[in-house]
Amino acid sequence: MKIASPIGHRRPRLEIIPLIDIMFFLLAAFMMVSLTMHKNRSMPVNLEGASNAKTDFKPDAVTLSIDRDGKVFVEKDLVTLPDLRALLLKRVKDNAAVTVYIAGDRDTPHGKMISVLDFVRGAGVQKVAFTVKSAESK
Repeated sequence: MKIASPIGHRRPRLEIIPLIDIMFFLLAAFMMVSLTMHKNRSMPVNLEGASNAKTDFKPDAVTLSIDRDGKVFVEKDLVTLPDLRALLLKRVKDNAAVTVYIAGDRDTPHGKMISVLDFVRGAGVQKVAFTVKSAESK
């Protein structure tokens, strides 16, 4: 004998509207995270802090790192000054408004930083900036 249920029999449904809401939330979250990500293309150096530092990253910029021994790296490759000059002349020829970021270790001698700055300016680069760590990220 079959007993009838007082609740009517309904066919199960898959509600997709909440799933769409979740997918839009995930899409927005991943988009916001991807905007704050940046690729570190330089040697790790112990940067000096600055209270008025701001983020200004350009993907076509050249990043120079100077370690405490005075060795110069372009992104993560050790270069000599003649190789650096050839690279900078090529970049200036391709884009006259190329930006060069110089990241010096905290223990790098001041004279070495100035000589690299002078060398970069001598290659024709007009936009040069020093990379510093912001005060709140210390």
